[in-house]
Amino acid sequence: MPVPSLAGVHKRPLLRDNVFESIRNAIVDGTFEPGERLKDSELEAWLGVSRTPIREALLRLERAGLVIALPGKSTIVAPFDLASTLSTQQVVAGLHELAARLAVPVLAEPHVAAMEEANARFGRALQESDVDAALAADDEFHAVLVAASGNPVLQELLEQTTPVLRRVERMRFASFAARESVAQHAEIIRLARLGDAEGAARACRDNWLSLRFASAE
Repeated sequence: MPVPSLAGVHKRPLLRDNVFESIRNAIVDGTFEPGERLKDSELEAWLGVSRTPIREALLRLERAGLVIALPGKSTIVAPFDLASTLSTQQVVAGLHELAARLAVPVLAEPHVAAMEEANARFGRALQESDVDAALAADDEFHAVLVAASGNPVLQELLEQTTPVLRRVERMRFASFAARESVAQHAEIIRLARLGDAEGAARACRDNWLSLRFASAE
């Protein structure tokens, strides 16, 4: 398992959440490829932590569907599974639908302005073929409504489920198939500004359901 730059990247011990996020992000961005074996010793050297937080992180990643623990053997990055991904997509779409329904009635102009700014950066990133920037801007766009929903359980569920889709989204953005999302985001913004919670909720759901997975099969 070739870890990112190996030892020396993280000079100080990381908190458990940081360990989890570092491994998760390496899976999502393709640094750790589907089917790749994850060795505790190499992860320890990379992250500068002991085995305990590594194992805790891998257990969390297994629950999230990003790794598979092979009995008596090792842990591997989960391969793409179309059925599982489609199930996750339905959950994520429903959660974002709920987030918009809860958030729109309490949105202020700064919230809407933040969504507009994130969507503008999203569009520029797509034009420049900057996948990392596109994903970051997309995250920031949707995070406005999720945070404004005021529902911490909803936020926690999205943190667990969204990374499963992000691996596929990276392929989608890389192939320019996400350009329609800019217009979909603009429609969400329009409905949010009008105070149309139900309309914005449906638009958010449709935005997430528009993601296609043929490239991951």
